[in-house]
Amino acid sequence: MAEPGHSLHPSARGRGRTEPRTLRLLRLLLWVGTAFQVTQGAGPELHSCKESEYHYEYTACDSTGSRWRVAVPHTPGLCTSLPDPVKGTECSFSCKAGEFLDMKDQSCKPCAEGRYSLGTGIRFDEWDELPHGFASLSTNMEIEDSTLESTENCTSSKWVPLGDYIASNTDECTATLMYAVNLKQSGTVNFEYYYPDSSIIFEFFVQNDQCQPNADDSRWMKTTEKGWEFHSVELNRGNNVLYWRTTAFSVWSKVSKPVLTQLMYKWAQPKICSEDLEGAVKLPASGMKTGCPPCNPGFFKTNSSTCEPCPYGSYSNGSDCSHCPAGTEPAVGFEYKWWNTLPTNMETTVLSGINFEYKGMTGWEVAGDHIYSAVGASDNDFMILTLVVPGFRPPQSVMADTENKELARVTFVFETICSANCELYFMVGVNSRTNSPVETWKGSKGKQSYTYIIEENATMSFTWAFQRTTFHETGRKYTSDVAKIYSINITNVMDGVASYCRPCALEASDMGSSCTSCPAGYYIDRDSGTCHSCPPNTILKAHQPYGAQACIPCGPGTRSNKIHSLCYSDCAFSVSTPTRTFEYNFSALEKTISLAGGPSFTSKGLKYFHHFTLSLCGNQGKKMSVCTDNVTDLRIPEGESGFSKPITAYVCQAVIIPPEVTGYKAGVSSQPVSLADRLIGVTTDMTLDGITSPAELFHLESLGIPDVIFFYRSNDVTQSCSSGRSTTIRVRCSPLKPAPGSLSLPSKCSDGTCDGCNFHFLWESVAACPLCSTADYHAIVSSCVAGIQKTTYVWREPKLCSGGISLPEQRVTICKTIDFWLKVGISAGTCTAILLTVLTCYFWKKNQKLEYKYSKLVMNATLKDCDLPAADSCAIMEGEDVEDDLIFTSKKSLFGKIKSFTSKRTPDGFDSVPLKTSSGGPDMDL
Repeated sequence: MAEPGHSLHPSARGRGRTEPRTLRLLRLLLWVGTAFQVTQGAGPELHSCKESEYHYEYTACDSTGSRWRVAVPHTPGLCTSLPDPVKGTECSFSCKAGEFLDMKDQSCKPCAEGRYSLGTGIRFDEWDELPHGFASLSTNMEIEDSTLESTENCTSSKWVPLGDYIASNTDECTATLMYAVNLKQSGTVNFEYYYPDSSIIFEFFVQNDQCQPNADDSRWMKTTEKGWEFHSVELNRGNNVLYWRTTAFSVWSKVSKPVLTQLMYKWAQPKICSEDLEGAVKLPASGMKTGCPPCNPGFFKTNSSTCEPCPYGSYSNGSDCSHCPAGTEPAVGFEYKWWNTLPTNMETTVLSGINFEYKGMTGWEVAGDHIYSAVGASDNDFMILTLVVPGFRPPQSVMADTENKELARVTFVFETICSANCELYFMVGVNSRTNSPVETWKGSKGKQSYTYIIEENATMSFTWAFQRTTFHETGRKYTSDVAKIYSINITNVMDGVASYCRPCALEASDMGSSCTSCPAGYYIDRDSGTCHSCPPNTILKAHQPYGAQACIPCGPGTRSNKIHSLCYSDCAFSVSTPTRTFEYNFSALEKTISLAGGPSFTSKGLKYFHHFTLSLCGNQGKKMSVCTDNVTDLRIPEGESGFSKPITAYVCQAVIIPPEVTGYKAGVSSQPVSLADRLIGVTTDMTLDGITSPAELFHLESLGIPDVIFFYRSNDVTQSCSSGRSTTIRVRCSPLKPAPGSLSLPSKCSDGTCDGCNFHFLWESVAACPLCSTADYHAIVSSCVAGIQKTTYVWREPKLCSGGISLPEQRVTICKTIDFWLKVGISAGTCTAILLTVLTCYFWKKNQKLEYKYSKLVMNATLKDCDLPAADSCAIMEGEDVEDDLIFTSKKSLFGKIKSFTSKRTPDGFDSVPLKTSSGGPDMDL
């Protein structure tokens, strides 16, 4: 039975309901004010309204999105002089969660301690009646000759409020629950639902005011295999109509006419009451006829009003058998939800709580829609109910998956009503071996679902044992304590029956087309019946391989195996930061590693440990961690075979009792538990898929290298962990810890968990450091020695990498020493000095000649002025000797000559040049 709607949280205020009420209230105030003006002369004078006598409300929003805040008295006509209306906040204004709108100053203020607010949301969690705004409709999807008759048959098939939740119908009618909401801004709708019955189609969808469905692919709801589950859908701004609809699989099948059965009443055995005492209830008279209860799905009713299984290839909803349509095959199993008689593969008895002997009494009684524990002989007796299954026949795609051990699953819905500390045990036996307890519930438990995963193909027995109290007392005190089981559903049962047919892959044959199994990793196209491979890095729902949506993408940092059955890490990982990209290779950590928590002690002082085994990555996704229960083996004589219960997982836990406590040579390993069955993803983020790895649980990372976190989930569901267990392994770079490194538990939670459901580990190792790259080393260049220079590459300190590239080899280059360049410099300087000297001499010599020629010109000019004989030429003729006619009286330096040349100029502008004759006579001045 589908029971969605435990709580509904549309993200919007209920303005659609409050605004019309406000309008009507305003009209009423105006009418009262008019009447008062007419009659105030005859009545008593009204006082001014106090703040405690009125409250504020908003008017309806106009077309511009504006509204007014008005004061409304609690009792109209009691007072006057209300505050004037003021302009209100915008219609889209809202407060955050945890705040409320103070209408006096129209501002958001935090809620007082002990109170809460949803902000713009509204919550529905009380279902004593259908809340305002909801509507429940019912229709019959079955094709009938008389539509009126079909409608009348489904009139009462609606959603029914049942206090804490609202439940849908269980017959062949379609029941629809509707709720309309107008959102001022986009929001979400969240609800909690319980849907264990796969024979009912449950859908949730949203339509806008044009009746157009929301573009969301989550219309078809998944069955809840772990109790109540949450569902969330985004809503657009404007009108939204929410639909919850349930439809039974058998809506297209013809329902047979009811058959009457004669009722007979008998006292429950053993009879522990007296009908002769005053006020005792008498046994009702037998003989009244009533409609026969339906058969369980997969069975049909015979003419003798008995239920028989439908033949293979057909299915039934409990009435008539129908052949599976072409392209489908029966989904065989057992689904018990009608308890008219005890099924043939079930038996019940009573086990004494004192001497543990069977009493040959009935331990459970059928009661139509459930089966309940009988009274028994004493309050500490065990009421035993056992179901035996010969074996399982899963789909071929499931058999090909060696890592996914799920062959089938057992799901049952139950509740316990107890006044004392009662206990309900669920036990599993394999091949007629002793039953092993799987789960225990103590005290009263509300109606809930539990699922057990079957991983071994063998004859198995499932046992429910209910004990009212563990104490043996005289008399009966707890006869009213009872355990009820409403439904039991087992999938993929050998020689089982079918309540529906599922699509299958088709293959051509001489007889036409027949069903066949798709290869592992292939899904079935519903329209063509052909097999298609899932895309890379996706996994296939092996038990529901229909359509491309059955291929689920792997999480970050993971990849799919060859048959698309699981996602795993190949030990390679990459992450980019603003400064660089880190590449990791955790291959050195792929082997299993173990860790023991701190010692714990029982109430009697016996010491024990929690022992953990972890496997991180690699191995093609194979689960390498094994934890064993060897308690039974230790007590079996040597040479005889025993039965141990190993658990294989990525991370598992077992309780270890030391040898000094047990008295055996080896320690005892018991209570193995899987903590990680599925790798969700690998990332440096602290949160993934609702799992969080708080950094504060361990000492902080100080090297600047981000921690890489592996996120896992477990398939095991317990009372305290309704969503299963989760595990995070935080891998941290530690250069000083060689591989495989060391494991540690949170300092505040010595057993690895602070709540019993979420486990956290820190794995420190040098193998967790990123691969070395060119950014992790630098070059050191030596000086030039004997014409050779060396370049050496060294790692940066501290070295924060492992593996990757190696250091480049030392590089040798030819170079020139300082002595060589010194010699070159001296030689160049010497050559430059010589060159300058030569140039100086050359220009000096040339200047001498120019000076002589100038002197001759001056002399010739002087002689002309004094009527001296004219010179034959103005310069030295070719072949003449300079010293024949004129020589200097004395040799002077260039500086001296210039000085004398400038100092001997006469006032009239002429120069005085000393001359001497060629004969060596006295000098004469010209």
